Amino acid sequence: MPLPDLRDGQVRLWLPEGFGYRSFHDTESPVVLDDGAVLPGRHDGMGAFAWRDGHYVLVRNHEIALPGPAFGPASTIYDPAAAGGTTTIEVTDRGEVLRSRASLSGTQSNCSGGVMPWGSWISCEETVNGPDVGPDYTGASNVGLRERHGFVFEVPADGVSDAQPITAAGRFSHESVAYDPAGGVLYLTEDNFGYASCFYRYLPIRRMDEGRHTRLADGGRLQALAVKGRPNCDLAAEQTPGTVYPVHWVDIDDPAPSFPYTPGQDAPTINDEALCHVSGQGRASGAAWFSRLEGAAFDRGVVYFTSTQGGGPPEGSVGPAANGFGNGYGQVWAYHTTEQMLRLVYQSPGPDTLDYPDNITTSPRGTLIVAEDHNNDNYLRGLSRDGALFSIALNRIVGSTGADRSGDEFAGPAFSPDGRTLFVNIQAESGMTFAIWGPWSRIGV
Repeated sequence: MPLPDLRDGQVRLWLPEGFGYRSFHDTESPVVLDDGAVLPGRHDGMGAFAWRDGHYVLVRNHEIALPGPAFGPASTIYDPAAAGGTTTIEVTDRGEVLRSRASLSGTQSNCSGGVMPWGSWISCEETVNGPDVGPDYTGASNVGLRERHGFVFEVPADGVSDAQPITAAGRFSHESVAYDPAGGVLYLTEDNFGYASCFYRYLPIRRMDEGRHTRLADGGRLQALAVKGRPNCDLAAEQTPGTVYPVHWVDIDDPAPSFPYTPGQDAPTINDEALCHVSGQGRASGAAWFSRLEGAAFDRGVVYFTSTQGGGPPEGSVGPAANGFGNGYGQVWAYHTTEQMLRLVYQSPGPDTLDYPDNITTSPRGTLIVAEDHNNDNYLRGLSRDGALFSIALNRIVGSTGADRSGDEFAGPAFSPDGRTLFVNIQAESGMTFAIWGPWSRIGV
C-alpha cells in the first residue's frame, strides 16, 4: 500500500500495512557532511552497526565510476583523481541523521561489500581501472588516475579508512563480500558484466592494528570455486532449484596484476583483458562459470549470493556478451562452508517474479532480503531459506521535476543489529537512503 515518507509526506514507497519509513541524504539537492565533504550520489552497498544511546552507524558506498577529484579530507584519500568512496552516518532507528562524515575517498565504483564482526565494513571496487589499463565502458581516459583500482578496502565503523587496499584479495570487478567467522575466510563475488564471473574466497591473515582494531591483513591467498569432477562447470545456465554440487577451490597465482604503461599515455592493455585476468586464471584451473555475481551474505554457516542474469539458456562461451553475461532473470545460491557444498536455492522463472536480483542481506530470523536491479518496477523481496519468495517494498519515487523514478534500483539493504530497522539505498545519481520499520515477523521476515 502507498505510504507517506515521514521526511516530507510524499509517497516514495509502497509497504505492507503497519510499516513506516523516512528517507534521508537525498542528493537531488547538495548535501554537505559535518567534515565539509559534499555527499556524492550513487548510494550503493551499506553496513549497519550498533552505536551509543541506541543509535546506529551506517557505512555506505558511493559507486562513482568516472574519474574526478576525491571528495573527502586528505586522510581518507587513496587516489586523488578518483571520485568514489564511503560515507559514515550516525542515525536513529527512525532515520534521523545525527552526524555524518567521509570515511574513504579516492576510490572508484564502490559497489557493495560486507560487514566484519569486529566492527568494520569492507568496501569493494567494481572496476579494474588505473593508469596501466585502457578506458572502461564509460570511455573515460584512465591517464589521470594515480593508482591501480579493483581492490577491497576496510573502513572501521568508528573511524576512517587507512585508504590502503587489500591487494591479495584480488584485482577484479568486485561486488560484495561475506565473512565466515568460524573459518576466518572472506568470500567474494565478481560482477564482470560482459564475461563469465567466478566466486572466490580469500584466506586472510588477521592481525591486531595498534592494539585496538582487529582487521584483515594483506598477503593472504585467493582461490576460485570449482565443481568436483566437472571442470569449468557452467553454473550460469538454467538448472533445477535444489541442485547440489560438491566443490573444491583452485589457487589464483597472480591476484593483483600490474600492466606495463607509459605515464601520460593511454595504456596498451585494454580494459576487457584486465577484467578477465584473475578469472581467466581460475578457469584455466577448472573454476566454475557464473553470471554476474552480486550480493553476498553469511548466515549460520551458509554464504548466500546472487547471480543477476543466471538461469537462462547457456551463453556457450565466456564472453563477451553485449547485454550482460547470462540469459536468465536471476539465481540465488548457497555455499555451505563446512560441507563445501553449493546449492541452488532459487531461480527466477521470469521478470514478473524476480527481476535481476542484486544486493542481499539476511534478517535476524534468517530470511533473505533481495534488492532488484532492472528497468521495470523494482522491488525489495523476501526469500525464505526454503525458497519461498514474497514482496516487501516497491519503489514509487517521483523526482522533484515530476520525473518517474520507479525504475531506480534498490541497493545496500542492511538490518540494524537488533533487527528493528531495515536501511536501504536508492542507487542513482540522485541517491537517497531509507529507514524502514514495522512488524517484520508478521510478514515472514
